Amino acid sequence: MGNSQVQDLLVIGGGVNGCGIARDAVGRGLSVILAEKGDLAGATSSSSTKLIHGGLRYLEYREFRLVREALIEREVLLRAAPHIVWPLRFVLPHNVGQRPWPILRLGLFLYDHLGGRRILPPTRSIDLRRDPVGAPLKPQLTRGFEYSDCWVEDARLVVLNARDAADRGATVLTRTRVVSARREGGLWHATLRDEDSGAVQDVRARALVNAAGPWVGSVLGGVAGVNTPARVRMVKGSHIVTRRLYDHDRCYIFQNPDGRICFSIPYEEDFMLIGTTDEEFEGDPATAKISEAETSYLCRAVSEYFRQPVTPADVVWSYSGVRPLYDDGASRAQEATRDYVLKIDEAEGGAPLLSVFGGKITTFRRLAEAAMAKLAPHFPGMKPGWTDAASLPGGDFPWDGAPALVEALLRDYPFLKAKLARRLIRHYGTRAMRMLGDARSMEDLGRHFGAGLTAREVDWQMREEWARAPADVLWRRTKLGLRVDQAGQAALAEYMDAARAVAGRAAE
Repeated sequence: MGNSQVQDLLVIGGGVNGCGIARDAVGRGLSVILAEKGDLAGATSSSSTKLIHGGLRYLEYREFRLVREALIEREVLLRAAPHIVWPLRFVLPHNVGQRPWPILRLGLFLYDHLGGRRILPPTRSIDLRRDPVGAPLKPQLTRGFEYSDCWVEDARLVVLNARDAADRGATVLTRTRVVSARREGGLWHATLRDEDSGAVQDVRARALVNAAGPWVGSVLGGVAGVNTPARVRMVKGSHIVTRRLYDHDRCYIFQNPDGRICFSIPYEEDFMLIGTTDEEFEGDPATAKISEAETSYLCRAVSEYFRQPVTPADVVWSYSGVRPLYDDGASRAQEATRDYVLKIDEAEGGAPLLSVFGGKITTFRRLAEAAMAKLAPHFPGMKPGWTDAASLPGGDFPWDGAPALVEALLRDYPFLKAKLARRLIRHYGTRAMRMLGDARSMEDLGRHFGAGLTAREVDWQMREEWARAPADVLWRRTKLGLRVDQAGQAALAEYMDAARAVAGRAAE
């Protein structure tokens, strides 16, 4: 197959940065193809701590620009995607022997005032002996702070950026590997291969964007054949999920003796997400897995604070991701910059290659704007930035309007249980109504795979959200893998295989 039309951008990588850049670029009037070798958010972007946060600890490393940018982005993203982003209060107990109380107070004062906060409530001091948030903690912890950040469904953030890009005219290709890319006649000539069918197509583009995350180096050298002194530092972060230890909706942030911090976050209503670790990583990022040592470290870290210890036996799920940090020469993994670095290679006036190093899920939108600024000289007719005031698909409602939307969904579809209605709004926002369509009963939604997952929703994810395999549905488009049993998962695999076969025949 060939693609005779010259595209403006070929974006390699379907993580949050690649999808964010594709969305920004197509909205500025550029033609865009995005190629992802696996599933959207299939690696680092679905393995985060799932926080939209300024990064309180980055103040210690004097990364004030990064913190300020991230703090501002919290409310930008909260307004853009209130179905998948929502406010979260963080409890920071003061542990004698860790960071001094005045230092914490100063850091939180800066945190409150550095980013132009308008929606999120300010920091407050708390007496852990009297406040309900102190109940799960050890009695020697008597005082602390409570401050604001936000929570995000990270993989859905990626999918919705891709959906918006496609709705605006971009071509999004998943399970499609860019095999090679070479400059020729002022353009990039790339060969793309569908990883399922083996079909090959050629694409020509005026610029190439390397947003391959932890594979950024291998794309530079192995795909584009470019030598660069810029280096990526691979740092593995792991998380564990356990049953909930407390009933309230606050997150805890704990200081560890090694200088790191650890989060304990209410997760998927019945669970608790604990993370993260920072370990140097070598090898294929796709093979990253949590080690026994990391599990023990996380259990030990939170057990220093909770009355009820957390043990490896309590873990119901875990995940690991490799963060592609820019190698700034920092001595320890936790000190390596979380800021993003954009490198452009123009090879004596040839077609540009923009490579993305590092970055945080919080600042993906600003990173995309910075990427477009780097590419602007090559596209003089490009429209100005626009994403700071645009909602993501399904997010066209007030930042605090999710409860009202749930009520509206229950009025229109009274056969839904409240728990399912809440989940559908939290995943799809205003598009939940479009997905449910003319259904008048649960039976109208088709086969039921467990935990409220129906054929109607799976069809939507396959048609609108590029889901192809059960893991795409159960662990990235949703987290229902925590609830759907083995029989349900087998039924889902059978259903999706049959649906793909039907789609394949229809396309012939």
